[in-house]
Amino acid sequence: MPAWKVFEQAEPEFAGRVRRLFDAGRHKTIATLRADGSPRISGIECEFTDGDLRFGSMTGARKGADLERDPRFALHGPTFHPEEGKERDWPGEAKITGRAIPAGPVATAESDEQPDGQMFVADITEVVITGLNAEATKLVVESWTPHRGRRTVERD
Repeated sequence: MPAWKVFEQAEPEFAGRVRRLFDAGRHKTIATLRADGSPRISGIECEFTDGDLRFGSMTGARKGADLERDPRFALHGPTFHPEEGKERDWPGEAKITGRAIPAGPVATAESDEQPDGQMFVADITEVVITGLNAEATKLVVESWTPHRGRRTVERD
């Protein structure tokens, strides 16, 4: 599975729009799988650094334990509802799915001895932008996977 930079090289314009949607707000939502297989939704922050999509989990957080046990995740960027009468201005929303690969401990300057959590790097399986067409009359779902490439579907 590819790192963010592989997706960025394959689809630079699409990747730029995804990144702008993710950077539009600080807080994102991540879905992980609990030990019993049921879903868990958690707030999270992420960053695009050195060609990678990275996110962390604080020591003792359930999402980190979920990812260590089953690395599959779905990450949803900040959401903004289309304003009535201004639907054409809605930028849409972005989602990224994949597997979280442990990338080492996270420590703050105050705590050099004890790690404050675990950092993960995303191996990406799919990237999606959901938005509206230019007339704001149809839902447009743009997606990319490493095996299929890019696809666009319009729905009424």
